[in-house]
Amino acid sequence: MIHPTAIIHPQAKLDSTVQVGPYAVIDAAVELGPHCVVGPHVYLTGHTRAGSHNRFHAGCVIGDAPQDLKYADAPTRLQIGAHNVFREHVTVHRSNRADEATVIGAHNFLMAHCHVAHNCVLGDRVILANGVLLGGHVTVQDRAFLSGNCLVHQFVRVGTLALMQGGAGISKDLPPFTIGSGVNTLCGLNIVGLRRAGIPASERLELKRLYHCLFREGRNLGEALRVAAAQFSTPPARQLIEFVAESKRGVCADGGSASPDGRDEEVLPNSAGETAQNEQETDGLNLA
Repeated sequence: MIHPTAIIHPQAKLDSTVQVGPYAVIDAAVELGPHCVVGPHVYLTGHTRAGSHNRFHAGCVIGDAPQDLKYADAPTRLQIGAHNVFREHVTVHRSNRADEATVIGAHNFLMAHCHVAHNCVLGDRVILANGVLLGGHVTVQDRAFLSGNCLVHQFVRVGTLALMQGGAGISKDLPPFTIGSGVNTLCGLNIVGLRRAGIPASERLELKRLYHCLFREGRNLGEALRVAAAQFSTPPARQLIEFVAESKRGVCADGGSASPDGRDEEVLPNSAGETAQNEQETDGLNLA
């Protein structure tokens, strides 16, 4: 159903199943896949292409021009996958260059008033809580969780299953599986997120040892990476090592706490004989 007050350019391409609410505006170069829902007062513009089952809540502005003084009205793009939710007054800007796109993957949840700047790339199942601000060219990998009012500087990377506590700000890369707190500070591993993602206890334990090796044993990072590359081989460990090694901005530093997950815990054997961490671990402050 398309509300009679909606303004849709005749060249816009909307699947027949798309619903458009009152006073929404959809410009010429927009494409919407099946079963998208466009709420009231939403503005979809630019060369924006969205897959199926996306929901745009009231007041979203999606695909507008980048906030970049160098931008000169080039026909730049925003690509959106499927099953994303854009809550009230979310803004997502298209890229600042014709040969790049701002990219939103699939199954992401962008809560009210958050902002995704030009040339950002979000993976899948990312959560941006209320008021999160991503600068230009930021990369957020799969299943990362950014809590309320977090700030991410331009060109920074946030790794897979990383978590930022409420109000945190980073201008350096946040490694996969870690928790960011305060300003450019690590406070351990996102153990609960790892468990929910199905990472086995043995691999979680290796990540804990790797975290100590990289961030707690007093080596410079280059030396720590060489030691870690020789000692750790599970896929999550290799992913963390490669992320840190590839960083161009540097990575957040450990702030010093009782254990890499922020708690003093013993490692206990479970019923299958594996080593597993105490089930009382927490994953920080998930502020929505």
